Amino acid sequence: MKRTELKRRTPLRANPQKRKTAKRDPLDDLFSEYVRRRALARVGGCERCLAKKHDTTRDDGTTRPAYMQLQCSHFIGRTTYTVRWDADNAAGLCGGCHNYLEHNPDEHQAWFLGHLGQNGYDMLQARRRTRQRPDRNALGIYYKVQVTLFKEGV
Repeated sequence: MKRTELKRRTPLRANPQKRKTAKRDPLDDLFSEYVRRRALARVGGCERCLAKKHDTTRDDGTTRPAYMQLQCSHFIGRTTYTVRWDADNAAGLCGGCHNYLEHNPDEHQAWFLGHLGQNGYDMLQARRRTRQRPDRNALGIYYKVQVTLFKEGV
């Protein structure tokens, strides 16, 4: 019997360890603005280090709003659609805290556990395991109203 080489049905990928990322859409931007404005309303800035953020004026005279100095940090990544736009799954953090927690997953988990409390953390994990995707239209309406209320200072 002759030995023959097995042919590959699919070619090898150039980068087999490519990271899974989620494409951004308008609801992501609206949700991010909501989370950052909520952080300003709650603590006046970063929800982890509590650094205060204020509107700043640039050299050209334009104003940069305080919420733009924060980042929307997800505990469970955006590729998990069941909790992608869940308000409990995100916090408004400064760039330094966001970067630190992103590179220290144990501390990230511990901080979110303290931030949400054990019951809130368990409920978020339960929502993560559901298979039902959220109603994007309803979320869009809800977050538009919430952002408008924050802008008006209500």
